[in-house]
Amino acid sequence: MSAVGKSTNIFWQECSVGKLDRQKLLKQKGCVVWITGLSGSGKSTLACTLDQELYSRSKLAYVLDGDNLRHGLNKDLGFSTEDRTENIRRVGEVAKLFADAGLICIASLISPYRKDRDSCRGILPESSFIEVFMNMPLELCEARDPKGLYKLARAGKIKGFTGIDDPYEPPLNCEIEIKQENGVCPSPNAMAGQVVGYLEDKGFLHE
Repeated sequence: MSAVGKSTNIFWQECSVGKLDRQKLLKQKGCVVWITGLSGSGKSTLACTLDQELYSRSKLAYVLDGDNLRHGLNKDLGFSTEDRTENIRRVGEVAKLFADAGLICIASLISPYRKDRDSCRGILPESSFIEVFMNMPLELCEARDPKGLYKLARAGKIKGFTGIDDPYEPPLNCEIEIKQENGVCPSPNAMAGQVVGYLEDKGFLHE
């Protein structure tokens, strides 16, 4: 019996089927691929392309998209520093459960603060948190502006927008960095291939 946060008199319930059993069933190893970067950097494009590539290889993945989660799990949160931290904490806990289930969880969120991403890394087993940094310049992301958010932020209609009037803290030791080469962005398939190659090399795509 223990106390965790505001919960008291709680017990950890063990089950006979464990993580290794589920990984053997799925013929893969659970992990979290955490895609971070500015709005418009290509996070969702990479997440969906990676999901499709893994599916084509008969590997089970699931995408946790930041905007999608704000329609349900995190719909009570705004964009203050405190709410952003809670947003990432919740997603990190859900991603941990997916990884424990044996899935390759693809989390796609701006997640601007380094300490919040590091906290998610800290709750997962060593090496199973794979941080993918979409290192695209602000000028490119703003030129793309697929949701029209930069335009609204520049006009002062959105406050606390990452990259404009709220900081983005880039990773210091990410596992994968995706950036332009000679001013050209890699294709979605090339980006997904880079991540799949890493997963293969580290043994996540087999028992």
